[in-house]
Amino acid sequence: MKQRAQKVAQAFKKEVSQIVHNELRDPGLGFITITHVEMTDDLRFARIYYSILGSEKDKEETAQALRRGERFIRKLLAQRIRLRFVPEIRFIPDSSGEYSIHIQEILDKIEGERESAQPDK
Repeated sequence: MKQRAQKVAQAFKKEVSQIVHNELRDPGLGFITITHVEMTDDLRFARIYYSILGSEKDKEETAQALRRGERFIRKLLAQRIRLRFVPEIRFIPDSSGEYSIHIQEILDKIEGERESAQPDK
């Protein structure tokens, strides 16, 4: 990603986080964290990655709430970040946090099995 695209992505992350937490009023919105934003080099498209705590139902409701709020969020971004074109935005769930927790659970299980297999000294 070019340096300009990285700077715009950082600005988008900050603004989208504020909008989602303070201005987006949707009952389906769960406890959400904007993890990172990827911009195309031409600044026409932005992928906004988010993580959510909760059940599968909570995750689906949040995804729907974000889809419903895309136009509103994009409008506010246009007002706050001066660009020639306001990028199309897409929200994408970021499951890297869940994945790292899963890996840690597997490692803990392996360690527990290893300790129980060792004879007592």
